[in-house]
Amino acid sequence: MSKITELREKQQKLVADARALLADIKDDTAEARVAELETQHDAAMAEYDRLEARIKREEGLEERERELNAADERRPIGEDRSVQGGRQENLDEARATAFRSYLRHGLEDMPAEQRKIVREMRAQGVGTDSKGGYLVPEGFMAELVKSLKAWGPMLDPGVTRVLTTTSGNSIPWPTMDDTSNEGSLIGENTQVSESEVAFGTKTLEAYKYTSGVVLVSAELLQDSAIDVEQTVRSTMGERIGRIGNRHLTVGDGSAKPTGIVTAATALTGVAAAAAITFDNLIDLFHAVDPAYRDDPSVRWMFNDGTLKSLRKLRDAEDRYVWQPADMRTGAPATILDKPYSINQAMAGVGASNKSVAFGAFNRYVVRMVREFAIRRLVERYADFDQTGFIGFTRLDGELLDVAAVKTLQHAAS
Repeated sequence: MSKITELREKQQKLVADARALLADIKDDTAEARVAELETQHDAAMAEYDRLEARIKREEGLEERERELNAADERRPIGEDRSVQGGRQENLDEARATAFRSYLRHGLEDMPAEQRKIVREMRAQGVGTDSKGGYLVPEGFMAELVKSLKAWGPMLDPGVTRVLTTTSGNSIPWPTMDDTSNEGSLIGENTQVSESEVAFGTKTLEAYKYTSGVVLVSAELLQDSAIDVEQTVRSTMGERIGRIGNRHLTVGDGSAKPTGIVTAATALTGVAAAAAITFDNLIDLFHAVDPAYRDDPSVRWMFNDGTLKSLRKLRDAEDRYVWQPADMRTGAPATILDKPYSINQAMAGVGASNKSVAFGAFNRYVVRMVREFAIRRLVERYADFDQTGFIGFTRLDGELLDVAAVKTLQHAAS
């Protein structure tokens, strides 16, 4: 039995135990007993979430192992089996080694060959050279993107549509809403009436984000056992990922991205100020046109506190709305047979809040500029015997079809 399968089976048991606890709550159950049972239920589901995080890590390790095996430089490439792989890998490794040397020692103390490689990397970027920043190697960028995704689903290509560009120029993107038009039946020799298609346009910009200064002590830089690159990358990924996800979720569009919650049409008049019901979910589900509900990217989105409430909801036939992941088929956990993403940037259940989003999320385009630059700050923190690193990247996001995603907005009071 694989580790992942074992963890999935534990999750299944936790769900069964948690639901058995809720089943003990009757109309005449004392309030103290109800609180006790709900606390035990929440503890079981917290353990479920902890196991889910372990499963994600195990899946990530398996994926990494597959990547390493696929990149074995001893494997031949192409039809000519005399040509061995690894040449590009050797170049990438040389860049990565030079970059790590730059992080530890700075440009002045690097060997001449590595200094040349780093300067060549810097020359590849538009506008980076004059600012003293250095482009990061592809391996660093790939791992950074993974760190960004970990801090919010809006940067996950499996949720939104991610467009990566080499430069940061504005991109006009045409939009069209023709859902109100349909064909017509006409008689013989009858002129066809005209119906205009409503075209529009939205522009994807490249708003500049920074990680802020990441401080690393001289001792860590000098200790060869410490992975400085990983320390810098994970910290920058966390900081940029958190603000990037928040702006792509609830940004107001003023010198920043227009978030998907901001852009989506809100469904009002159905949800109470401080509660969410099964009927509210049904209303939101059917507020989205069936054509979008069949899209592969369709999903729910809400924060973890809202998920906690939804896990306890049951329909008129006493069936739970939330269904756990199926370990046999690999299907994810669902609500009304649709998957969901947890987004902590979304508001919780509360007066006037937009607590749940639903629809085809690939109609939201995230534009990321491939160039990512890092600057090394030495003198500024010399009195603390520390070196500062600061990263810069650019991104934007737009909901290109506002009919594709709807939000549930609670009453004001």
